[in-house]
Amino acid sequence: MRDFPGPDGPPAESAPASWTGRATNRAQWLLSASGAAFLALGIELAVDSSWVSGIIPLLMAVTGCVLVGVMVIFGTLAFVHVAVKVDDEAFEVRCGHIGLPRRRIPLSHVTAVEFAPRVTPRQWGGWGYRWRPEQGTAVVVRRGEGLVLRLGDGRVFTVTVDDAAGAVHAVRDRLLRLNPVTENPGA
Repeated sequence: MRDFPGPDGPPAESAPASWTGRATNRAQWLLSASGAAFLALGIELAVDSSWVSGIIPLLMAVTGCVLVGVMVIFGTLAFVHVAVKVDDEAFEVRCGHIGLPRRRIPLSHVTAVEFAPRVTPRQWGGWGYRWRPEQGTAVVVRRGEGLVLRLGDGRVFTVTVDDAAGAVHAVRDRLLRLNPVTENPGA
């Protein structure tokens, strides 16, 4: 990780009302197909219930297949893409098509933002919404560039997003407006 240079763009007064970005992982669609297969197997077992060993094993098999199918489908489709929005008040991350899980961080809680040129699922233990005690929290939907927010309480939040450098600029512009740098006359 390296700290991205300060904004060299237009003055903070002319910054757009909000910045939006997104990252996508199309491989998650393949994983969701396996969830659909489990769900279909559970439905097939329920419809074609010619099991001779009793109702309890059948009920357990159907319930297990349906639950695994639904969990895999939701778990993968929730992280097909991530949408990031930076406005004058907060940094917001929404995952998947229904926007869950969601994280909204007020900019007043952000102390620093850094550009991360290479974020990998391996660093975080896989794709998705991740927490590691030594690294903080992350939303990782693909390998590549991302940004790291350092919060006032010492926590760290990382997210992969296309044009992470633009997100860093947007956050820094807004942080400068929230906390203008004043020159120290005694220095």
